[in-house]
Amino acid sequence: MYVKRHAEAAVARLSKMFGAVLVAGPRQVGKTTMLERMIGGAGRVTLDDPIMRAAAEQSSGTFFKDNPPPVFVDEVQKAPGLFEQIKLILDRDKKKGQFYLSGSQQFRMMKGVSESLAGRIGPVTLLGLSLRERAGVSFDEQFLPTDGYLAARAKEKTEIAYGDVWNIIHRGSMPELVCNPDYEWGLFYGAYVNTYIERDVKELTGVGDAVKFTNFMVAAAASVGQLLNLTSLARAVGISVPTAERWLSALVASNIVYLLRPYSNDITKRVVKTPKLYFLDTGLAAYLTRWTTPDVLKNGAMAGAFFETFVLSEIIKSYYNRGISDPPLYFYRDKDMCEIDLLIEDGGTLYPVEIRKHADPQKRDVAAFGKLENIPDMKRGAGGVVCLYDRVVSLTKTDKVIPVGYL
Repeated sequence: MYVKRHAEAAVARLSKMFGAVLVAGPRQVGKTTMLERMIGGAGRVTLDDPIMRAAAEQSSGTFFKDNPPPVFVDEVQKAPGLFEQIKLILDRDKKKGQFYLSGSQQFRMMKGVSESLAGRIGPVTLLGLSLRERAGVSFDEQFLPTDGYLAARAKEKTEIAYGDVWNIIHRGSMPELVCNPDYEWGLFYGAYVNTYIERDVKELTGVGDAVKFTNFMVAAAASVGQLLNLTSLARAVGISVPTAERWLSALVASNIVYLLRPYSNDITKRVVKTPKLYFLDTGLAAYLTRWTTPDVLKNGAMAGAFFETFVLSEIIKSYYNRGISDPPLYFYRDKDMCEIDLLIEDGGTLYPVEIRKHADPQKRDVAAFGKLENIPDMKRGAGGVVCLYDRVVSLTKTDKVIPVGYL
């Protein structure tokens, strides 16, 4: 069963603007399936095939004579020499929508993309299925806690029961698991981790100790929602800090981990400078940290961190699916430990969001929002508390309770 992806609209739009479109994202989120459905009769080659990869690496100059555009190249990061050939063809022919590329690394981290294809490629990041896609709603605007957004979302809000939220968080957003409820969760993620390490991690870092790298992933998953502490992660696994930094970069490059940046400008000298660590698939994080059932997770010590991770990943998807590859998302924490879970910057305005797993939000949940009034040259926009309450209600003149079904 194919679930229509909201990123399809971004791919279609970018293919009319650029000669090449690159869809990047973790393994098994549906990049290939989506592109094959969209491009119809165009040719397709996959560089997971060792014969095709050898041809791309050794004969890049003739590769596109054998595979003429329009063409879809899967796992394109495995042959970075092709990017220069794509540039030459696009500069010669000046046609749009000639190359559809996919890869399991962030486009900014693929060797050769920024140098060869700047201004010639439209990037899209695809993650697992969003709540909107699961529910089959067509609403695809990026999340903002404004009256306009909430009114538009209310017309197609996602009805989601309290218990179902934790089932979704625990099972994760991989299409295979979402569309096949009988597929065993543990077997899927066990195979996923092994495949990821074998195919992507060794390519990105040359890691020789798969057990230690798995332990590093476990330690990272146990730190979701926390300030990044590379020294602590390195100590937990028994590796050096430079190795931990290199391994974390691999997790970020392959869209497994997301580092939420702290908001700062020249005025906010008192804010922390360290990012917070999140996983982009809560099912994978739950598997790594051995939360074996939704109930165990819901009642466990990390429930709040997992709910926060889930909400953030849904908000990130709303931006990625619109073709916004670098969402303007931040958090705020100052030296007095005053914290706001999420800031969204848009048009000179900061929109604050708190994320709470409870269903009884209070005014104290938005008390820290007042800190934004002291930031010069920025307006403080509408804010919200995303939680498990079932209706939109006002907490203050500018701040509302926002159910997860409105993400």
